[in-house]
Amino acid sequence: MSEYENMIRRQRKWMFCLLAIMVLGAGFTPYTRIFLGLLLGSTVSFYNLYLLQKKIVNFTDAVAKEEKSKGLGTLSRFAGAALAIIIALRFEEEINIIAVIIGLMTSYMVIMIDFALFRDKD
Repeated sequence: MSEYENMIRRQRKWMFCLLAIMVLGAGFTPYTRIFLGLLLGSTVSFYNLYLLQKKIVNFTDAVAKEEKSKGLGTLSRFAGAALAIIIALRFEEEINIIAVIIGLMTSYMVIMIDFALFRDKD
């Protein structure tokens, strides 16, 4: 298994663990609005992470075969984030909008933490 596949697997495990913690927080703490916002944002963030990883694999395959490559799906990832914000605005009494925005950043934090912990020490 390549190093990139290991990294993808680690990042997805981290995201699943964070999502599980947020579900537990929403169910067992008095801060339901905050945890629901974090859960919504992190779910969309996890979906965006999955899309980005899939597009990177397709992009590198196209470059290796010297074919024309498609984009990295920026528009679809922005659309997912916009959808999360729209849902949060629609259900403002149940979901904290600031927590959704913070949740949208969780995959990027997971990527940075994974890089800091598991980069090759040359």
